[in-house]
Amino acid sequence: MNFKNFNFVGASKYFYTFSIILTIVGAIFLATVGLNYGVDFRSGSNVDITTTKELSKEQLESILNDLGIGEDASITPGEERVNIRFNQILTESQDLALRDAVHKLDKDASFEINTVDPEMAKELGRNAFYAVLLSCIGIIIYVSIRFEWRFAIAAILALMHDAFVVVSVFSIFRLEVNTTFIIAVLTIIGYSINDTIVIFDRIRENLRFAKIKRHSDLVEVVNKSLSQTFARSLYTALSVVIAAFFMLILGGESIKMFSLAIVIGLVIGAYSSIFIASPLWLLFKGKDIKKTKAPKPKTEV
Repeated sequence: MNFKNFNFVGASKYFYTFSIILTIVGAIFLATVGLNYGVDFRSGSNVDITTTKELSKEQLESILNDLGIGEDASITPGEERVNIRFNQILTESQDLALRDAVHKLDKDASFEINTVDPEMAKELGRNAFYAVLLSCIGIIIYVSIRFEWRFAIAAILALMHDAFVVVSVFSIFRLEVNTTFIIAVLTIIGYSINDTIVIFDRIRENLRFAKIKRHSDLVEVVNKSLSQTFARSLYTALSVVIAAFFMLILGGESIKMFSLAIVIGLVIGAYSSIFIASPLWLLFKGKDIKKTKAPKPKTEV
């Protein structure tokens, strides 16, 4: 696949526009409706029921209303698995009553109940924030030591872009955010920085043999570096996205949000490494390059 003459730097403006629009929309949704936190980040009980018979949402709502716990419950039915999320923590008597009521409809149904108290929910939220923050700081230090500060700033801005876009998509479509989502974000950051480092390494290598006199020379180096690494980035991204996609389609309910976040993040990370990170470095580096001015016409005497 030959992209030798493709103007990656010129095409980046379209991706900048797309990312800016998505960022603005995501920021609006985050400010107004926030995230749809799972039970991991807020107190309550999460009940997963594996059934041998299909139970309708109406049947489950009737059971919960009869038990007096249906007001704050959210039911997600499935063919062989039903999820019920409560904003309150179920007591032992409510737990037993729910099991007995469901067993009357399906005697072979099995239960998995996870409970998170308010203090644990706050601690999980703090730890998730610290995990993302520390990973970003570590990446800044690593890239600064291996390359230079311009590469580090461009890389971290691209990573923040990747993470924020994934968070924005989950906010816009009201998808559940739980601990597996945080794992997915950290995985996306790791994958994206790996792809970005490969491109930056090629840019640095090409700079050693380039004679940079004008801004256009710098643009040429970036385009050349991206053309040399584009096929590698594309094929690597496709192979991982395909695997994550089948995890999403064929995987269990517990990893669906993880798989979806991975698919979205890998696609965003693949294009940000090429069309966001590298042009950002060019923007910072280009300020040091004086653009050549047209020579002034000679005045005849």
